[in-house]
Amino acid sequence: MTLLLLIAGLLSVVGLSLVVEAMRPRPEEPRTLYWDPSIAIQYARVDGLRIRHIKTGRGPNLVLLHTLRTQLDIFERLVPRLAGSFTVHALDYPGHGFSDIPNTDYRPELFVRIVEAFLDQADITEATLAGVSIGGTIPLLIAAKRNPRVKRVVSINPYDYGKGRGITRANLVAKLVFTLARVPVLGETVMRLRNPMVERRIMEGGVVDPAALTPGFLSQIVASGARAGHYRAFLNLIRHAHLWEGARRVYGQVAIPVLVVYGERDWSFGEERRRTADAIPGARLESVPGGGHFLPLDQPERLAELIKGFA
Repeated sequence: MTLLLLIAGLLSVVGLSLVVEAMRPRPEEPRTLYWDPSIAIQYARVDGLRIRHIKTGRGPNLVLLHTLRTQLDIFERLVPRLAGSFTVHALDYPGHGFSDIPNTDYRPELFVRIVEAFLDQADITEATLAGVSIGGTIPLLIAAKRNPRVKRVVSINPYDYGKGRGITRANLVAKLVFTLARVPVLGETVMRLRNPMVERRIMEGGVVDPAALTPGFLSQIVASGARAGHYRAFLNLIRHAHLWEGARRVYGQVAIPVLVVYGERDWSFGEERRRTADAIPGARLESVPGGGHFLPLDQPERLAELIKGFA
């Protein structure tokens, strides 16, 4: 009897989650950036997908690559500090922000292919690729392929450790949600029941000071996450996250200058940071006090100084 009640209860929750997802309001694509309406939002057809991106500033090419689950808006405080020195590009990956959400496996190869295709599409040359989390790992994978369009890499809090479970170190809410997310049926149910309060709590685990999460940023994260198909894509990414640790196997093939930057309170452990930096020939390592995983939000001024000094 107890088992039957548990099964009935689970089925009820699953059913409720399906209803919640079906009734969830779908957002419209933003027409302007909430943090700088003067920068035009553009869309490009990249490898058959509609990809949202921006371009601003003047100078050498700098391409900014965001974390998993976020979008180009994570650079809201960094872009203004860099646009005077670089032509700054940023894009939303497939399944993120307001780019297309293809029904595919969200493996590292997908992200590498799209970023390389974006460089080709926009004819970006002599570029510095600077990214955070998986956005810090993607440039290293591209550099290991000796892509001629890439001149330097700034890898910020690269996500190449912990069998892809680094995000569970953010806080207890993140640990619970992202542990359950890996369980079939239960993971889908949890994701369909997502809400702004839980999402905000998880995001707070990526910064040292919660005030670094601006209302505009949180609003856009919630909006993009409400798009049809988004939760399934994100769930697929989570279930393939262990593959990012394999990136370290090719770091030794990188032959261009690399700056590795960690927030002092990033999710990675000290030995994991040293292991990554040691695997990249000639890499320079920097640590930023008062910074967490979302370093562009936590410490944009110091991060901008490091990028400008290096690139």
